Amino acid sequence: MKALVLSGGAGTRLRPITHTYAKQLVPVANKPVLFYGLEAIAEAGISEVGIVVGDTAPEIQRAVGDGSAFGLDITYIQQSAPLGLAHAVLIAREFLGDEDFVMYLGDNFIVGGIADLVDEFRGTRPDAQILLTKVADPSAFGVAELDISGKVVALEEKPAAPRSDLAVVGVFLFTPAVHDAVQGIEPSARGELEITDALQWLIDHGRDVRSTTISGYWKDTGNVIDMLEVNRAVLEGVEGRIEGSVDAASEIIGQVTIEAGAEIRGSRIVGPVVIGANTQIIGSYVGPSTSIAPDCRIESSEIEFSIVLAGATVQGVRRIESSLIGRDVEVTPATGVPAAHRLVLGDHSKVRISS
Repeated sequence: MKALVLSGGAGTRLRPITHTYAKQLVPVANKPVLFYGLEAIAEAGISEVGIVVGDTAPEIQRAVGDGSAFGLDITYIQQSAPLGLAHAVLIAREFLGDEDFVMYLGDNFIVGGIADLVDEFRGTRPDAQILLTKVADPSAFGVAELDISGKVVALEEKPAAPRSDLAVVGVFLFTPAVHDAVQGIEPSARGELEITDALQWLIDHGRDVRSTTISGYWKDTGNVIDMLEVNRAVLEGVEGRIEGSVDAASEIIGQVTIEAGAEIRGSRIVGPVVIGANTQIIGSYVGPSTSIAPDCRIESSEIEFSIVLAGATVQGVRRIESSLIGRDVEVTPATGVPAAHRLVLGDHSKVRISS
């Protein structure tokens, strides 16, 4: 059995971060979200992995390498444009051959991994097996409709009027039957080859499409709010450890990880928190559900429920929360102009200011 991991896409919902950064590499608890998926695949006993990449291919390749760090053998598959999940299957045909495979969306996060799901699929081997979960707004996802016995009877991508509240989670298991399906469908109104249309093709042609409804934790980390929520969930399971330096004037409370080379001076850290290597926290408060990447500096500031990427500086800022701060960003108070804000913001930025 092989795995196909999708790591292309423009990441429009995470702009401006993704103007210069692959969305699958945005860190959760200081580890790229893509890595959690690769680890889950390895834990399921799968070693041959194809990663579908787009414009951010060089970044993905630098981060993942040949896969040996995960116990995987990685093949990179270039996608010319984000033309749909079924299109990714289509262009991966040579790599996949005639083997069963799991398709995993690289920006999805599932607590507990996929080993049990893979074992179930290997034991029963339907033509396709999908994961479903109940969501508040199904119109933002692929949606499945089940009959009274629980059998999948219809699927639709981002419907205006959803026929159920069951969203299709970004993990799919297929036999080679799916190759006929992706060749048999036409692009949707969005101009993409939809995997939901391929699944519907299988159903319409009498193939066995099964589903598993999960009640555990799943998130599509395609937007800032979901990234922060996943970060919170992961941090809650991280056991604290202190490898950096903490002076006597500092207070560490709860599950706090301080990586080697990090320095905490005159500060209060309330976990769960992860602080990366060589980061300095000086005269500051870092509150729960915050991850701060390596080589950052937080001074005379307060930050909570946030993700700070590598090389960022936050200095002299009274309060930051529910924020995603990009690489090498500088956040400082305005000077010389009372009651004014001075901003330099990239395209598609969103700023909330307390006036």
